[in-house]
Amino acid sequence: MDYSIRTLNAISPAIYGPLGSHYHVSDKEEAPDAILVRSAKMHDMPLPESLLAIARAGAGTNNIPIDACSEKGICVFNTPGANANAVCELVIAGLLLSCRNIVGGIEWARTLSGHGEAIEKEVEKGKSAFVGPELRGKTLGVIGLGAIGVLVANAAVALGMNVVGYDPMISVEHAWKLSRSVRHENSLDALFSVCDFITVHVPLNDKTRGLVGRRAFSLCRKGIRIMNFARGGLVDEDALIGALGDGTVSAYVTDFASDRLLSCEGVLCLPHLGASTPESEENCAVMAAEELRDYLEHGIIRNSVNLPAMELGLCEKPRLLCIHENVPNLLSSITSGVAAFGINISDMVNRSRGVWAVSALDLDSVPADRADELLASVQKVPGVRRVRLICPDAQA
Repeated sequence: MDYSIRTLNAISPAIYGPLGSHYHVSDKEEAPDAILVRSAKMHDMPLPESLLAIARAGAGTNNIPIDACSEKGICVFNTPGANANAVCELVIAGLLLSCRNIVGGIEWARTLSGHGEAIEKEVEKGKSAFVGPELRGKTLGVIGLGAIGVLVANAAVALGMNVVGYDPMISVEHAWKLSRSVRHENSLDALFSVCDFITVHVPLNDKTRGLVGRRAFSLCRKGIRIMNFARGGLVDEDALIGALGDGTVSAYVTDFASDRLLSCEGVLCLPHLGASTPESEENCAVMAAEELRDYLEHGIIRNSVNLPAMELGLCEKPRLLCIHENVPNLLSSITSGVAAFGINISDMVNRSRGVWAVSALDLDSVPADRADELLASVQKVPGVRRVRLICPDAQA
């Protein structure tokens, strides 16, 4: 079966590795089965009726209308961890930039151009203005111990820092990867009060917006240095500017520039360079392409931000995939609808996530002349948002 994918941004050609010749990829697909996106804003974009899935080549999904997609039965994927090393390296650079005044030193050194043999003498006389503390022995607080947070924590340990972490939702996978030297704090208040540096690695949502704000600064040590390579809204700008002014914060390094921050002393703004490496862009593209391929061809769901994970085997029989509300008796209505066609269900998986659920029913066979009728019947079940029949190539 052929599939079409629309790209909303330039995507690494590495996507063609996972995708076979039966995939048509371009920025002009009018009725796409899936969309590949990086930074394009989709909130005002109409969602085609053909659309089954969206994959963002990156971790954040603020540019995608998640609720609207869920209502239409569209699975939204991201690529957590694909850019983790790139972001981790930049955070370590940010730590050094925040305390060694490297940028100030470089800018001052440029003013010595043309001084000839006097440069060496002037350097020795002026370098004291750029003295800054080392990282070794200092305490770094890592808020969010996902793919990036774990790498940052472990790298900081290797640099000789004392590391404390906070993440009440840490996964077993990431917990296993975390250095034993990292101490886990049970509250943000406790973390804020013991750190010399703080780095934030959590998604931006209603619960985390302004996470680092006035209360946090009231608990911090004088001269705290803060890294934000996650999302700009995680740090309250008004509170930050006040904390910079009274000396509570000595440096703020962020990948998210704003007009106010660009002119604020003590702030270093980078132009969203976190994932800007060839390796990261390729990793994100490949992961996104693999997610779309597995979902379109088999109904497998990995790294969805709106639907539950569905670790299914490869599709060897006709597979009915239903996205529906997570309410009592709805699944029985779906299976009863299938039974009404005299079709046997050989295997079934049902998973839920909040208000949504996904059911995958492997069927012994589906008469070709009744497939559309079956789909229409299940689609009419109250609460069902999307239903499709996935057939292996031999039966397609």
